[in-house]
Amino acid sequence: MAARPHVSIRLFENPFLERLSHVHPVTPFVVWAPIVSYLLYRSIALYEMSALVLGGIAVAGLFVWSLTEYLLHRFLFHIETEHPFGKRFFFIIHGNHHADPQDPTRLVMPPVAGLALGAIFYALFYLVMGPVWTQPFFAFFIIGYLIYDYTHYAIHHFRPRTAFGKKVKQSHMLHHYSMHDARWGVSSPFWDHVFGTMEERPRRNEVRSEAKSVGQNADSH
Repeated sequence: MAARPHVSIRLFENPFLERLSHVHPVTPFVVWAPIVSYLLYRSIALYEMSALVLGGIAVAGLFVWSLTEYLLHRFLFHIETEHPFGKRFFFIIHGNHHADPQDPTRLVMPPVAGLALGAIFYALFYLVMGPVWTQPFFAFFIIGYLIYDYTHYAIHHFRPRTAFGKKVKQSHMLHHYSMHDARWGVSSPFWDHVFGTMEERPRRNEVRSEAKSVGQNADSH
């Protein structure tokens, strides 16, 4: 018996916007590979950066991306708000993925959102580093993003064979199905270990509720 086609959650009434929310996994590579190639070409041909310099920039760019991935996932994608617009917005950008984690068309970032975020980060890096260093740094930052996007896709659609791959998949599945407020790293658990978020912690209102309950119990004795 043939498997039933996946039925996605509809995010937009407008059919054009709805179509944009579904992304083929090759799309991020097609969008970003020419940009990355051009920036690295300029770094080598125009600015004559050596392999050693580019290697150092690569480490820095990938490192900064890994922290950015963690911070975006923890503090932006999982913002909780009671405002109707806010709830709608954050459901569109990430909540729908938790509602339907196996939707194959919503596992990589839509190019419009990716390019918008990319422009913001490029501008920030430009202000800090200037035009010359920003170009190779941003190229490797985007390579880090692509590693994240395709790691995320692989986690949801393939069975890993390496020990590291199994560990990454297990960690992300725990985030989806039992630890919604922990394990924010997708391509690596490194920053979860650094910031102590491998396990869930009680939220502030839960701590207050527990403290109040303890106080009431103490008063009753």
